[in-house]
Amino acid sequence: MNFIALLLTSACFFSCITAKYHHNQDNGKELKYLLDPLVFAEVSARRGHAAILPCVMRFKPPHYRVKWTKLEPSSRGVENIVLITNGHADKQYGSVGPRAALQRAHDLDVSLRLSDLELEDDGSYRCELINGIEDESVIITLRIEGVVFPYQSQKGRYRFTFFDANEACAEQDATLATYKQLYRAWTEGLDWCNAGWLIDGTVSYPVLHPRPACGGDLLSGIRSYGPRHKTRDNYDAFCFTSTTKGSVFFIEGQLNFAEAERACRRDGAGLAKTGQIYSSWRFQQLDRCDGGWLEDGSVRFPIVNPREHCGGIAEPGVRSFGFPSKSMRLYGAYCYR
Repeated sequence: MNFIALLLTSACFFSCITAKYHHNQDNGKELKYLLDPLVFAEVSARRGHAAILPCVMRFKPPHYRVKWTKLEPSSRGVENIVLITNGHADKQYGSVGPRAALQRAHDLDVSLRLSDLELEDDGSYRCELINGIEDESVIITLRIEGVVFPYQSQKGRYRFTFFDANEACAEQDATLATYKQLYRAWTEGLDWCNAGWLIDGTVSYPVLHPRPACGGDLLSGIRSYGPRHKTRDNYDAFCFTSTTKGSVFFIEGQLNFAEAERACRRDGAGLAKTGQIYSSWRFQQLDRCDGGWLEDGSVRFPIVNPREHCGGIAEPGVRSFGFPSKSMRLYGAYCYR
């Protein structure tokens, strides 16, 4: 097996990759030292797993450095260095660095291996060979497989500033979604009329079936309000989550919120977060036609196989009863352990 085949096989093993490749060249110049890529410009992996971002040299220049940086999303608009090597020693940087290492499957392999992936690792990375005036680079996108869900304040529609939305998603085991994540969710069927914050400070909403009550009878697509003021403007949020280490299970009963909390604790668990029930619905095929309390005081239930008398909607999804009074004894509990 030649070294390129070895690299590709290893990348598929660690990252569960299904993608096609393109590459980026600075200023349009031809690559001399870095291998002209053929596959894997987008690497897909799940939270908690490992991913390998491929970067291979054709041959080594006499003196060089290789620098890996995370390009986006970046709230400060600057590059975030992950790792630098001179071929003999490596140095990691920033929040990603402790989980980063060079794969070194062979002498010309400077591919980046990221372990224990987090939601924030999603984005574009640059592998840059620094060799004086002959610097060159390729760009690879790491896509964390996950699910986007709309999220609203307990106080009602359009109550989040950008910072409130960011905090609300974090509390639900999620992050604010990127535009690319929202776009992918729209292609997979997300149709939602309420506008929500994205991680770049813009506000959008996805429309699959145009209708008068949802922005008018325009074409389907992502409707965008563009950048909004992060402290004065208020909207909902689009959150993004991925796989979890635990799982969600249901406890039957007609419980109020406090009783639901106690029922979960008796089973060595806690009430599930909204992101956790979405993750279990998407990745563990959790399907239940019973409303149950969640940690934030909302009541929801996940449907993988839509059926009569189970929400009245033909598409799969996580249905919501909103935020009923916590004293109501009508629902079971969704617990996470």
